[in-house]
Amino acid sequence: MHKQTNSVTAESSPIARRTFLATAAVACSSARTFAKPPLKKSIDRLGSLRDELGITTSSFSRHLVARPGDKQFSLIDLPRIMRDDLDMRVIDLNTSSLGETSPAWLDTVRKAVDKAGCVMINLKMNQKGLDMNSSDRDVRNKALTVYKKSIDAASHLGIPWARPLPLKPTPDMKIHVDSYRELADYGAGKNVRMLVENYAWMESDPQSVVKLIAAIDRNVAACPDTGNWADNKTRYAGLAASFPQAVTCDFKAKTLSKTGEHGLYDLKKCFDIGSAAGFRGPWCLEHANADRDVLFRELAMLRDMLRGWINDAAGR
Repeated sequence: MHKQTNSVTAESSPIARRTFLATAAVACSSARTFAKPPLKKSIDRLGSLRDELGITTSSFSRHLVARPGDKQFSLIDLPRIMRDDLDMRVIDLNTSSLGETSPAWLDTVRKAVDKAGCVMINLKMNQKGLDMNSSDRDVRNKALTVYKKSIDAASHLGIPWARPLPLKPTPDMKIHVDSYRELADYGAGKNVRMLVENYAWMESDPQSVVKLIAAIDRNVAACPDTGNWADNKTRYAGLAASFPQAVTCDFKAKTLSKTGEHGLYDLKKCFDIGSAAGFRGPWCLEHANADRDVLFRELAMLRDMLRGWINDAAGR
């Protein structure tokens, strides 16, 4: 049985797109056309993602499955859906979406991604039951072995970044940094860079990302998540500290109103902080809804908001 995976570099050809008139009417009351980044003939995955928008596959957790039912889809279908239905091409992958890691499956997924003109940029290594911070060397080695296999898969797919999962307890920092360095050194040989994301024990300290990156001090960058902070004061300070070292961003939105208001924190302020820090993308939307139609409508609203802010910031 095949499960799911992804890819990163691509030879692409122009693809017809849907216009989303109904969605645009919901997203904003006044008609406005936003400039969209052109589809490139070839992708420099680390240098040509300026102003690009994407989606984390966790957003599709109820819809992206190995054996799709009604209104569901597989990872092989996702690149086409990204381009034709959602008008974005950057995919941030989760290991639960990836599934198996056989070379044949990885090749199948990479072919689908390349055919659609999409790119996969990051593999979130979210396997359960792993602890690379354990004082027990055997437990730690088990986690590192699994993560290295995921780095192998990311490399096979051409994915440039991978992120191990922070755990809730504050770790022994010596062990944590040593383990991160081992992954960073391993990833360097596979052309995969480690990312640090603010999550779990990191959420209450706005300096947690930059301090950890400084301690690792090799083959590592930031992946700030706009949603994963203890409170708004910490959120905005943490984003301001993290964005200067960011190569990608999880632009997380939780409950949205029908017209796109977001009550928990200021999405525009999160964007402005990143923009002021010089971050230019990719911005990867993270937003879930059990109803696929509502999810796609809300992702389109968020897409158009970001494109408007990007154009405004660029004076377009």
